[in-house]
Amino acid sequence: MNELAEKLAVRYGARDWHDQRKDLASVMVDILKIRDTLAWLRDEGGYVHLSFATAIDNIERGVFTLTYALRNHERGHSLMVHAEVSRDNPSVDSIHLLWGQGWTYQREMKEWYGIDFPGSPRVDEEFVLEGWDQMPMMRRDFDSLAYSDATYTERPGRVTHDPAAHMKEKLYPEAAK
Repeated sequence: MNELAEKLAVRYGARDWHDQRKDLASVMVDILKIRDTLAWLRDEGGYVHLSFATAIDNIERGVFTLTYALRNHERGHSLMVHAEVSRDNPSVDSIHLLWGQGWTYQREMKEWYGIDFPGSPRVDEEFVLEGWDQMPMMRRDFDSLAYSDATYTERPGRVTHDPAAHMKEKLYPEAAK
């Protein structure tokens, strides 16, 4: 796979190639070149199958890392292509014309992380979170406890146990004395 790593480095400035196993590698690409890189990998590299696409919120560095998992069935090889986009107004080229199912992953990333994919079909329609108008909940700065406290009321009969004390009492009653 070193030949592929070299080609990607020369053509698209890809970096940080990492062979995780003999059948799996990962590489980092600049976000402005992600669509062209993925198109080349599909058309010239034989990575015709998009297994999935997702995002990771790297709040400490102020970026989302997008990950596209590609599969070359002829070679029995998978490639994880990563690209970083700023958390401030994230916008990424759509891949829905490369892989038909790409719009579904992009729609999920728009709803869960707030990453925009201009031109992607139905990207602004509700997907799972009907009526949701708050911060996207997969962002790490989304306060799930504050949301839960504001949305749900305490019900009578609920009791919270300190896990250590509860285990001592229920599993090791002789130690609780």
